[in-house]
Amino acid sequence: MNLVSSLIADVPDWPKPGVVFKDITPLLASPEGFRQAVDAIVASAPEAIDVVVGMEARGFIFAAPVALALGAGFVPVRKPGKLPRPVLSESFDLEYGTATLTMHADALVTGARVLVVDDVLATGGTVAATAALLKRLGAELVHVSVLLELTALGGRERLADQGISSCSAVLTS
Repeated sequence: MNLVSSLIADVPDWPKPGVVFKDITPLLASPEGFRQAVDAIVASAPEAIDVVVGMEARGFIFAAPVALALGAGFVPVRKPGKLPRPVLSESFDLEYGTATLTMHADALVTGARVLVVDDVLATGGTVAATAALLKRLGAELVHVSVLLELTALGGRERLADQGISSCSAVLTS
């Protein structure tokens, strides 16, 4: 994973002072680096996944090819106002503000086995909000897989407090 790690750039004080943003665009520009990252996420996935859920926007980039590799469907979780049919919504805190996520109200069937994929696990707010949406739709959150976990922000602990214990990261920082 040295190549993957080397292709993630730190951007200090963005989007606000004190935040070190992890820029994945150099990784995405490298066919081999991107392939290694997606392959690592696929390798961490449990068996018999029905749907891969990815969150806007960078989660889409990884979740869609992971879904294809697993032979699963892909369901997007979006910001408000981006989905055209009735939605469920969930608000949450970020490390630098607040946000709301939405999912089509009919996006998943009851009992669907779901893998949640995102680029970064920071405070865990995005994943926790997505998990709440999945629960409301009767889906089973089987595993969470991220490209990068920022361990100092305690996201994994927050998820564990909410009963989400199956989680993996390609890289930790």
